[in-house]
Amino acid sequence: QVQLVESGGGSVQAGDSMSLSCIASGHTSSRITLGWFRQAPGKAREFIVRLSKLGYTYYTDSVKGRFTVSRAAALNTMTLQMTNLRPDDTAVYYCAADTDDSGFKYWGRGTQVTVSA
Repeated sequence: QVQLVESGGGSVQAGDSMSLSCIASGHTSSRITLGWFRQAPGKAREFIVRLSKLGYTYYTDSVKGRFTVSRAAALNTMTLQMTNLRPDDTAVYYCAADTDDSGFKYWGRGTQVTVSA
């Protein structure tokens, strides 16, 4: 069982930056694959980025060049640095974990990000 806790959401203006963090606990492996997703009101949950246990990243096109994911010194702590935020980035952002390369099965409770024009 993996527990995920997100932090760092809030309200900003368009063009601002914001950083989100996710702490994963409860898993015995030294590293697991983590990811960020988001869900805007009335829309399906959307994939943002995947950070593999080996450090490889894969971003969705809409955030490339604006969002950067990293894994902190604590191996299962992940940060999402978001720059040049736009109103259409407004959503609840979720951290997710894939412990056995079979897909994201563990989810955090989410943190709200609101970007005003």
